[in-house]
Amino acid sequence: MKASIDSFETFGLVDGPGIRTVIFFNGCSLRCKYCHNPEMFIKKEDNYTIDEVVNKVLRSKPYFKDKGGVTFSGGEALLQVPFILELAKKLHKEGINNALDTAGVGLGNYDELLNEIDLVLLDIKHTDKDKYKLLTGREIGHVEEFIDALNRSGKKVWIRQVIVPNMTDTTEYMDSLVEYLKHIKNIERVDFLPFHRLGREKYIKLGLDYPMEEFEDFPKEESDKLYSYFMDKFNKEYK
Repeated sequence: MKASIDSFETFGLVDGPGIRTVIFFNGCSLRCKYCHNPEMFIKKEDNYTIDEVVNKVLRSKPYFKDKGGVTFSGGEALLQVPFILELAKKLHKEGINNALDTAGVGLGNYDELLNEIDLVLLDIKHTDKDKYKLLTGREIGHVEEFIDALNRSGKKVWIRQVIVPNMTDTTEYMDSLVEYLKHIKNIERVDFLPFHRLGREKYIKLGLDYPMEEFEDFPKEESDKLYSYFMDKFNKEYK
């Protein structure tokens, strides 16, 4: 069995707890306007076996300590579930923690995979179905299927929300996010990621129009203000 993998990041510090090896899988069915990894839109030729990936990961295992491990990312890792399921099982046998960074839009049948996942980093695109489709090109119902499976699994969840100009940057959106997250169990943490233009050159190199050309990087201080507003309500209302 092989998978299509774009790249590996060793000593990752932002995609889960501790020091992690992040595996970026090719392929994604969303076309988020602010995506900074357009080179992973298309699933390319399969290029890694499970044993090859395990051997690469084991080189970094001494650095994982108690909290670190591996994070499956992308692209969208849920498009290559059979491979990741078997990989996760092998990594668990090596005592390695598995995290999944996902938008929740794959091919369905997530329960077995989630049994082998220790932590889910769930990327929230938008809470409104119409604006979700405008932002990503897909229906929000695909995410709801994953959230149902996630709630059944009882796994720990970290939420990630990109703060995008004119899309998710208002207090009204923060209110809707608090309500939306009430339907997701076991949330341990919520992170806001201010929109940035670092992916622009990739679009140009690939001959693609950059959807966010008219927007500048979202100011971190403004994102921090929204985060404070959000957390005040979230801590009061999320049970």
